[in-house]
Formats: sequence, C-alpha cells, structure tokens
Amino acid sequence: MKLRYPFAAALLGLVIWAAWPDAAPTANTAAPQTTPTPENGHDVIILPNPLNPSASATQAQAAQASPPLVVAARSQIGKTLEYDPAYTVLTYPMGDVAMQKGVCTDVVIRALRTQGLDLQQLVHEDMRKHFAAYPKLWNLTQADANIDHRRVPNLRRYFERHDYQIHDGRFQAGDIITWDLGKGLVHIGIASDRNNAQGEPLIIHNIGRGTQEEDILRRYTITGHYRIPTNLTSPQLA
Repeated sequence: MKLRYPFAAALLGLVIWAAWPDAAPTANTAAPQTTPTPENGHDVIILPNPLNPSASATQAQAAQASPPLVVAARSQIGKTLEYDPAYTVLTYPMGDVAMQKGVCTDVVIRALRTQGLDLQQLVHEDMRKHFAAYPKLWNLTQADANIDHRRVPNLRRYFERHDYQIHDGRFQAGDIITWDLGKGLVHIGIASDRNNAQGEPLIIHNIGRGTQEEDILRRYTITGHYRIPTNLTSPQLA
C-alpha cells in the first residue's frame, strides 16, 4: 500500500520502531559501554592470549607489586653504569662511592639501605668485635669500614653469623645469592621478581657493565643463598 501523506509515513515508522526496542541504535543513540574490572588488585587488566599463553603469564607477573628490595635494586639500573673496584675512603656510616659506579656488593648495600639496613655499619661493628671470625684473605689486622662490607666473603660470613642462610633451594624475590665465578672471582646479586622461561628468577647485579637484570642464576656455581628478615634496621636508622 502506498502512503499518500509523508507525515503518516513518518508516524508509522515511529510506531514500528517503538514496537521493536531491540532494533540497532541510530547515529544519535550511543551503544552501552562496559569496562572490565581488574581482578588482580591492580590497575592492569590481564586478558588471556590464546596464541601465546606465556605472554599472559608475563603480563600477570608484571602486574604484581614488586618487593621493596627488588624495587630498590632495580632502580639502580641506568644509574650505576660502571664497575669500579678501586679502594675508596668512605664516610661512616652510610658511606658510598659515586652512584654511577660500584661493584657487585654495592648493588646489595644500596638496596638494603633503602630498607633501613646499613651493611657498612653492621659488618664493621661485627668485625670489630669478632675479627677472627671473618676470612683472612687481604692481610688485614683490623676492621676497615671503607672496604670490609664491599667484599663478598665478608658479607657471606656476616649473613651466616646471623642465620640468614636458606637451604631449601627455593628462591624468592629479594633473596641474596652468591657465586663462584672461577679463578678466584666471586659475585653477589639479588633475585628479581621476574622469571626466566624455566620459572627461575632473573638476577639484579653488577658483573662489569653496571647494574643489570639478567638470567644468570645457573650460569655460575652458587655458593650462598640468603634471605634478610624484613623487620631489621641499623641502629642509626631505627
């Protein structure tokens, strides 16, 4: 049937649209929007990736808040750019070399200071009282606050004397690990909260190129595994 009057045609169209409210919206009618809510307690929405499940796992891992010690160690990346083992006279306590340089122990020392622990003071005071308990590798006859805390064997002995060793082989983010590199060289670093493909932590360390975060956990012989309690502080930081 042909409608003779345009107004009647428009009115009929309105009646038909009202009868079927599920009809597609017009250009002036916005479709309802929904926003997915994160279920991980963060402002990151993790969506499964069917083509690459490991990518989703990596995203989920990145969404978790990093432990403070890991954050402190990672913050040194891009700031400490050189490896410099030169003996340096330091202030005491809380003495440090220039941030742009350092050795492997400086990564640990600097990170722990942000957590209220000054290894310079802690190691020095322990060595003054118990010098005979520490390694005799440098022909020293007394404690030296400029260098003692920057030597891996001394840190290992301090950690062991305070029962910080871990023996179960299970690494957690923030754990401190030491290695034998061979030919008389030793090393120390901090376990990251980022893992390799085998599920083992990357290591934040300085082995010669400044502070880096790398997959080196099993590259060398592990000689020590330590976990510092979170409720400790140095006397001057308490």
